[in-house]
Amino acid sequence: MNRWLIAPALALLALASQAATLRIGVVQRDDDERLDARRVELAYPGHPGGAIEQAVTMAVGETQFELDAAKLQVKVDVVAVRSADDVKVQFAALEKAGAAAIVADVPAAWLGAATMLPVVNAGAADDGLRGTACLPNLFHTLPSERMRADALAQALLVRKWSRVLLLQGPRTDDAARLAVVQASLKRFGLNVVATKPFKLSSDPRERELGNPLLLTTGIDYDVVWVVDSDGEFARALPFRTALPRPVVGDGGLVAQAWGPNFERFGAPQLARRFARAAKRPMTAHDWAAWIAAKAVLQAALETPANPTSDSVRKALARDGFVLDGFKGVRLSFRAWDRQLRQPLLLTDGVGVVGLAPADGVLHPKNVLDTLGADAPESQCKTK
Repeated sequence: MNRWLIAPALALLALASQAATLRIGVVQRDDDERLDARRVELAYPGHPGGAIEQAVTMAVGETQFELDAAKLQVKVDVVAVRSADDVKVQFAALEKAGAAAIVADVPAAWLGAATMLPVVNAGAADDGLRGTACLPNLFHTLPSERMRADALAQALLVRKWSRVLLLQGPRTDDAARLAVVQASLKRFGLNVVATKPFKLSSDPRERELGNPLLLTTGIDYDVVWVVDSDGEFARALPFRTALPRPVVGDGGLVAQAWGPNFERFGAPQLARRFARAAKRPMTAHDWAAWIAAKAVLQAALETPANPTSDSVRKALARDGFVLDGFKGVRLSFRAWDRQLRQPLLLTDGVGVVGLAPADGVLHPKNVLDTLGADAPESQCKTK
């Protein structure tokens, strides 16, 4: 063969054998108060136990065989932010650097930054992000507040615990979350017998507001539902009510995306892998970050020679794109609000006592859509 033809051929062969690169941005809070050592030690239900980058890194490692076979390299860029302005700057920097997607754990109010990249929200449960504030490129793997409330409401419905005493915390987000709980109770035909505020305070004049016995006396109820974003009051509420009744919500029985003590569908293997890698139990936020990274990787592997932000976004939004989250069913993103459909675990922190959707709860298309805003009631106008 002519040597003048051999050299270009070899160059093309070498170019074809080179691996493409997938860049994934991980955007998380700097000096995250949720990860204060004292709070992490107390392990409040539903609160994170560490930074999400550990779960993302593990997801990449688990996918390494497929990545090698597809000749696709992965670069994870981890950045810390302190404000919505920081998020905007970092989103722009990641987009300029060639990132194909972002996995984010930041407050809901920080997620309004404009970007062409698909952003997978693994840290904010606010329903507004799935409703009026939704964005076409914003996906969600952490369950919404409404999904968690619906899961518990279904559990109460099937157990015939229909009379609910609501206890509401003093924070602004407690008021918003209380409205979500009330909507779920109405959706499933449960009755609120009373709503009482509580407050943990060192002021003697407010002592009664923090006393579980006084707060739950003089009312007949089947169950106490506590709304406590802080977590301290709810943690100590079970077995301290005036009547011997169960506690649900942010204490007692809670609905979560994940629990390290889940024992079905291969979940123990996933929990053990994470515990070995991160040296701590896998929380719901960790699972949300892990499945977010798995979703991005699976989407990128559909076009491994050139995984762009556009190809990743289209794959995530496509009908038929499904994921295995070790929950026994195929998971997919809803078309109307980009929320990941998923069963939720009902747990007391020691064991998983059930799953939602509950047996007997029906839906005309997908029973997982009984958790959270269904298509007809969705306020998301971006499809």
